[in-house]
Amino acid sequence: MKERLANNWGLKILAFLVAALLWFIVVNIDNPIIDQTYSDIPVNVINAEVLASEDSPKTYQIVDNTQTVNVTVRAKRSVLSKISPEDIIAVADMKELVLESQIPIQVSVKGHEYKEAYSNPRNLQIHLEDEETKKFPIVPRTTGTVRDGYVLGNIQAVPERVSIRGPKSVIDKISKVEASVSVSGLSQDTVLPSELILYDQDGNKIDQQLLINNLGTEGVGISVQLLNTKNIPIVFDTSEIIAGEGYEFSGMTYEPREVKVCGEESALKRITEIRIPSSVLRMKGLKEKTEQIIDISKYLPEDIQLVEENGESVVVTISVEKDGTKSFEVTVGSIVVDNLKEGLIMRFEMAEALEISVRGPKETLEAIDIGSSISIDMGKYSDPGVYDVPVKVSLPEHCVLEKEVLVKVVLEEYE
Repeated sequence: MKERLANNWGLKILAFLVAALLWFIVVNIDNPIIDQTYSDIPVNVINAEVLASEDSPKTYQIVDNTQTVNVTVRAKRSVLSKISPEDIIAVADMKELVLESQIPIQVSVKGHEYKEAYSNPRNLQIHLEDEETKKFPIVPRTTGTVRDGYVLGNIQAVPERVSIRGPKSVIDKISKVEASVSVSGLSQDTVLPSELILYDQDGNKIDQQLLINNLGTEGVGISVQLLNTKNIPIVFDTSEIIAGEGYEFSGMTYEPREVKVCGEESALKRITEIRIPSSVLRMKGLKEKTEQIIDISKYLPEDIQLVEENGESVVVTISVEKDGTKSFEVTVGSIVVDNLKEGLIMRFEMAEALEISVRGPKETLEAIDIGSSISIDMGKYSDPGVYDVPVKVSLPEHCVLEKEVLVKVVLEEYE
């Protein structure tokens, strides 16, 4: 029996085939070939340069959301378990463009054995369009506040212009090219890196995905100059202010009395005041208070400038008095209110100071403290309303008011 079995080659071969078949069945049951789908695989476009032409260069836009696709890979279960989305490459070759709108998508899986791989959709959908190149000025913009004692000087984009290439429809929308940086805490000149932001005419940002600029790897920077600051007094020469006959020049007030200027440190050291020449206030025959607005910017050195925008205007008030009179300015807050009726509240409608002119001996006028001697009597005003109320002024002997002084008040019922 033993010998029969040992010499029966046909039986041996049959046993081997049966064993192999069983192994194949077990392997395929345990590790079958199946499909698996991977989502949002990006499609890489190659050979886009074929659209370039000296006569009419073209560019393209991907449409119908086909810039990413779902990829189905057919392979053994054990292989699929090792495949990650990063292993899948989807390519659209512009040389295979058909109907000027579709490019077949070729899929491969690197580093793995597989039966089949394909995308859904199978084609990249594109829209061809004329290409255009334009140059734009770069508008620099800063945010934040520099360190105390400094202000921003010259702000400049580096470079000042940029060339942008892309679809004509997108290029034509560009209204402004801006580069922004934060200057918070800066205390010295510097160049800060920035990025371009494109805006349309409505102030909306434009997507730059389809655009190419000529800034290269260096990009755009903003050159920021910082200037030192200093408060400088304003000094007027009043020698050419001449009052009319019977009057005398009694003084001048002006606001602001000093301004903040900026410049290089060496330039600021040279300036101690802003002197306004007498010719600016050349006046003759003045018989009443006169106001003027003086532009002081023209009297600044060339290397010095004002910190505040529109800060060049100084309001000057020139006062003259009749011989034997003196003018006083008092705020309405210094007026004593007497005999206000119960149930009423009062407020002054005017905010400006009152001008009170007093006639009398010069020595007496010089000694008057007008602010502590003015009042109004509200005893005869019993109804809500707006009234012009005479101002009472307690004056020394031989002094009188040059003219009656009225103050506008508002009476309201107390709630």
